[in-house]
Amino acid sequence: MSRIGKQPIKVPSGVELKVNGSSVAVKGPKGKLQRDLHPNMKIELQDGEVKVTRPTDGRLDRSLHGLTRTLINNMVVGVTDGYSKQLNIVGVGYKVALKGKDLVLNLGHSHAIDYPAPAGIEFDVDGKKNTIVVKGVNKEVVGQTAAEIRGFRPPEPYKGKGVMYSTERIRRKAGKAAVGKG
Repeated sequence: MSRIGKQPIKVPSGVELKVNGSSVAVKGPKGKLQRDLHPNMKIELQDGEVKVTRPTDGRLDRSLHGLTRTLINNMVVGVTDGYSKQLNIVGVGYKVALKGKDLVLNLGHSHAIDYPAPAGIEFDVDGKKNTIVVKGVNKEVVGQTAAEIRGFRPPEPYKGKGVMYSTERIRRKAGKAAVGKG
């Protein structure tokens, strides 16, 4: 039995969860999410808790059991608390600014990068500290957005410049050693 899949999900007050076959819709104070899950999984809502059960112990059903429970839990957490990722921009002349809801990144390229905010995503920018906070209710979209921004200038190991997550540590490398003439 899946250790994660067998745990029930408590639905907090103020969150409305609807199960229609394999489709789950969650509505809360931060927003609403809807997702179609695999039809093999049985999703039951009873007494303010969601339980996910699997029909067989086949390989596919075992692999989907914990995944389905985690996806529903992420939806509930997203509409109650939301998700966020913080990115730091390190480098001389590297800047970030907000233009409406979109980001304008100056990362040492010949041009500024305009990054439009995806649906359901908000950016908080601190221009003095060069930090970006990506916020939203969908965990997958928040992570993907942060990864795309990081991809414009990934951190490099020699000088430590680039766009990096706030929790990320860059292993620094030594540069070329001067070689004496022989």
